[in-house]
Amino acid sequence: MSTSVWLIPLFPLVGALLNMFFGRIIGRHAHWIAVTALAGSFVASCMLFSRVASGETFTATLFSWVSAGDFETSVTAYVDPLTGIMLLVVTGVGALIHLYSVGYMHDDPGYPRYFAYLNLFVFSMTMLVLAGNFLLLYVFWEAVGLCSYLLIGFWYTRPAAAQAGKKAFIVNRVGDFGFGLGIMWLWSAAGTLDYDAAFAAIGGLEPSTATGIALLLFMGACGKSAQLPLHTWLPDAMEGPTPVSALIHAATMVTAGVYMVARMNAIYQLAPFALDVVAVIGAITAIFAASMALVQNDIKKVLAYSTISQLGYMFLALGVGAFAAGIFHLMTHAFFKALLFLGAGSVIHAMSGEQDIRKMGGLWEKIPNTAKTFAVATLAIAGIPPLAGFFSKDEILGQAFDRFFLLWVVGFITAGLTAFYMARLFFLTFWGYCRADQPVEKHIHESPRAMIVPLMVLAGLSIIGGWIGSTRFEKFLEPILTGVLPETGAIKIVHHAFLKEFFLMAASVVIAVVGIWLAYEFYHTKRIAPELLAQKWPKLYQLLLHKYYVDEIYDAAVVERTKDLGTLLGRFDASVIDGVGVNGAGWLARFTSTVSIWWDRWIIDGLLNFGAKLMQLFSYPVRLLQTGLFSSYAMLILVGLVVLLAYYGHHVQVLLRSVR
Repeated sequence: MSTSVWLIPLFPLVGALLNMFFGRIIGRHAHWIAVTALAGSFVASCMLFSRVASGETFTATLFSWVSAGDFETSVTAYVDPLTGIMLLVVTGVGALIHLYSVGYMHDDPGYPRYFAYLNLFVFSMTMLVLAGNFLLLYVFWEAVGLCSYLLIGFWYTRPAAAQAGKKAFIVNRVGDFGFGLGIMWLWSAAGTLDYDAAFAAIGGLEPSTATGIALLLFMGACGKSAQLPLHTWLPDAMEGPTPVSALIHAATMVTAGVYMVARMNAIYQLAPFALDVVAVIGAITAIFAASMALVQNDIKKVLAYSTISQLGYMFLALGVGAFAAGIFHLMTHAFFKALLFLGAGSVIHAMSGEQDIRKMGGLWEKIPNTAKTFAVATLAIAGIPPLAGFFSKDEILGQAFDRFFLLWVVGFITAGLTAFYMARLFFLTFWGYCRADQPVEKHIHESPRAMIVPLMVLAGLSIIGGWIGSTRFEKFLEPILTGVLPETGAIKIVHHAFLKEFFLMAASVVIAVVGIWLAYEFYHTKRIAPELLAQKWPKLYQLLLHKYYVDEIYDAAVVERTKDLGTLLGRFDASVIDGVGVNGAGWLARFTSTVSIWWDRWIIDGLLNFGAKLMQLFSYPVRLLQTGLFSSYAMLILVGLVVLLAYYGHHVQVLLRSVR
């Protein structure tokens, strides 16, 4: 029965391959394959979760993968309560977003390609969650990054989308460089890459070694989960289709860093300094991103900075040792943030592509289903009881209060900012009078049923998702997230006294209500004019509007310096010959220059051009398969790797027979 776990990634992989190779034939029916594949994966995840909920944990080996000398590793699934929760989130929310995409992308010429990429991403993400060793984790860590690049740059004819995809890919490589070093260091220190063996061996590591490994792994998490200073790619990633933003940049890929730190909690519990770094970076990122969301006018950019801020909340929880609270917020956040992004997509669909909230307003009557579900998500992320966000946020703030008071203060202020900017977004979009251009206003309409049904399901989850209670959630995850290494004084879950818990809960509700009330006064009643505040503190307003000029600093310090280095090297090459002409004998310099130019043009370049023409002649059949698009090449590389692994995985046939 343990082999049935492989059905979870198998369904989306088959869906991706079918739409990838037969997309032109399938055409507008591509969603039948993609949505069915995700539905099958979700059902398989539910079956797996039922086994995990009964207390079962196991590993399942598909086939032996790499064998070189003493080093050997296999494609192995590591199934425990954390795996079960993550798979439900990825496949459940993913299935709803696939269904939503049927309505949102119905007129797009790249319809089959879109669903192929979407299925390929879910396959990669489920394999990342299931990975039972660090090598497999790293491979699919990179695979989800590649799929993110393909989906962000899906509309590659738009320069902004192409640039955003490239930026996301490059910035994530910076974090992944550290992530790879951390895995290599762990292997050299522990002598293994398998989770069970590595976790058993880390007890003998020096504290400095554990700290170094933990910090390098966290570097990868900062890139994938858009934490300071590697956060700049995520707001630009909003150039991709809105369902992509909901799937990748709200519910799944950006939470991979949170999942990874929680999975490696045994290492982090040996490295208190690394945990402190995680907590501080998370807290700073949370308030930093929330402050930028206050003044954004693009509906998706507000949600992008909100995502960065909420991810900071999760890392704050992990850093103070509240691993279960961090995963709890990951789950509830997936519900209401996916709902917010899909709701934003429904608004954009109704507004004929308009994303500026200053040109919206009065949509409550025009698109009531979207407005009501968006209101539920707004209250949930603001932390209003009894919605899901209240329970998970309250637990994080409570754990931070016990560990370090200053971290609680930062989280508390961030909670107020979150309520304010989300209420601002809601009031400007749905209340008041419509500020849209007249042609746009005439065509405002509610989204089709395929888009509304996922909104309603996610709204229901945003209401009841926190009712399981943080205590019950902690008990479910306690065997793997606490007490892993009792002899080292591993961090235990803190249970508050009643009065303290009541005070903290009341404080978090009050700050949320105050944030919503201020937004109401600013943007609905207009008793407080935001324009006057912007005029009173123009430098602060410009600082927030320009996102603290971080992109400009990176451009000046890194991007332009790289360009200058290339220009300098080019000028240096050109100046060598010129220098001889100026300082040496003139006739000798001219003669040498002429001979050099002739030699380069007719001998060196001639041979190269001849070889190129020869290759052009013989490569004609191969060129017929080329598209000229990097995204296609990257996709074929990934497909080739999958085919190669399948070819050598002779146990796959045995697996399929056992499944039947």
